[in-house]
Amino acid sequence: MIHYQLEDIQLLLAQILWPLFRVAGILMVMPIFGTQLVPMRVRAFFAILVTLLIAPIIPPGPTVDLISIPSMVIIAQQVLIGLLMGFALQLFFHLFAVAGQMISMQMGLGFASLNDPANGVNVAAVGQFFLILCSLLFLAMNGHHVVFEVLVESFRTIPIGQFVPFHHFIELVMWFSWIFASALLIALPVVIAMLIVNIAFGVMTKAAPQLNVFALGFPISMIFGLFVTWVGVSSGLLAQYSRFTEAALFMLRSLIQP
Repeated sequence: MIHYQLEDIQLLLAQILWPLFRVAGILMVMPIFGTQLVPMRVRAFFAILVTLLIAPIIPPGPTVDLISIPSMVIIAQQVLIGLLMGFALQLFFHLFAVAGQMISMQMGLGFASLNDPANGVNVAAVGQFFLILCSLLFLAMNGHHVVFEVLVESFRTIPIGQFVPFHHFIELVMWFSWIFASALLIALPVVIAMLIVNIAFGVMTKAAPQLNVFALGFPISMIFGLFVTWVGVSSGLLAQYSRFTEAALFMLRSLIQP
């Protein structure tokens, strides 16, 4: 008959619980899987399933009593690491929401906002379109596979009991500038096109003051903006998305480096 000591049982539970908190942390806030559309029970079951699959291949954690202050510190570290990785992915997805907001404001559709059921906030209609397109492309390009690969790799580069170096937080803060620059790069064709349209309407108003620029300008600006957006999505968005996704995943991988 096999007998187990209490210390052995606690050590076995710790080797499963500590990775579970990191996995649950990233699944709590990462796009697609961490949205409000996915029920909490489904996310919890998925986190347990992923933890059981990766537990045999990750390095063992420190020998610490499960019910102790050092164990609580380790749990807090694992949750924060998971939240940090999920937050980095959220920044990448909101790049397209910011770009859609810029395009909407230039087209005169800034008032046309929709409720985003995934995040529970109001998003511009064009921004919601870009978010849905970004999510579908992310799944089609197996981006979620890369995320889970980086998650497993993080247990080797940042073992249980260690924390993310402080300079990575500075890099994540500096990444905000890249988010706005990339969003402007996506919205730049529409912004330039709308600028040309507004200049043209200004010239028309100066040449023929009797024209009602408000009655003509808004419909034409909206139609022309939608046309330029359609051309941009069908021609160059996929190449831009590939570059941005590569940069975001590279940032996520560098975030877990010691």
